[in-house]
Amino acid sequence: MSTDARAKEPLFRQRLLAGEHLLGTFLKTPTIHATEILGDLGFDFVVLDEEHAPFDRVSIDHVLLAARAAGTAGIVRVADSSAPNILSVLDSGATGVLVPHVDTPEKARAVAAAARYRGGSRGFSNSPRAGGYGRLGVWDHVEAADAATTVIAMIEDPGALEAIEEIAAVEGIDGFFIGRGDLTVALGVPSMDAPAVRAATERIIAAGRAKGKAICLMTGSTTDAAAMKALGATAFIVASDQGFLRQAAAKALTEFGAQPA
Repeated sequence: MSTDARAKEPLFRQRLLAGEHLLGTFLKTPTIHATEILGDLGFDFVVLDEEHAPFDRVSIDHVLLAARAAGTAGIVRVADSSAPNILSVLDSGATGVLVPHVDTPEKARAVAAAARYRGGSRGFSNSPRAGGYGRLGVWDHVEAADAATTVIAMIEDPGALEAIEEIAAVEGIDGFFIGRGDLTVALGVPSMDAPAVRAATERIIAAGRAKGKAICLMTGSTTDAAAMKALGATAFIVASDQGFLRQAAAKALTEFGAQPA
């Protein structure tokens, strides 16, 4: 796809904020191939899991290039929410960042600032992939980056619930990802279906939607996705590259593994 053609497409951030139904998956394996397959199938985004998988800066760079080639948005769940780490993935061309454990307004403001030029503190360079390797001038790059960069805060700690309205009011945070798994463990309840997790989820969604934040979460069934969509969620993460591989391999083993009669 040409640069001009890509420029005419709606940005992922615009689609997210507009409340489009978006579907993505986690990437746990630091190779380009799963991203090519997922993009070819039509997934709206992939999330490179630097927090829980063996991604380093070089593998992130390669997979983000594959995401661009495959026409899917490349989001990085950063392992380190420091400004230098956020800068490194954005310079490599990430569509945005998914930042774990945003549990205070102060952390939300720091994350938003690290990802933005105007009104923020993102270190400037137009020489990496994000700036077209120097193709974009200073202010063209600033405008393009600030318009496209998507910042999603992961709300997954009980402490975040006490400040959720203040966190939702932070400018520069585009959406919330509700970490129901972490909330389940932190609250010490049996499952994500527990009333305490449901109540927390509803509170987070209500606070986020009141301030125009998009709501994203991981789901394991169409029934759950429909219930969350009714509450206001619009972006959904389903499984992972490894999860899809395991499911398909288990199915094949069941169907073909038995010795023929």
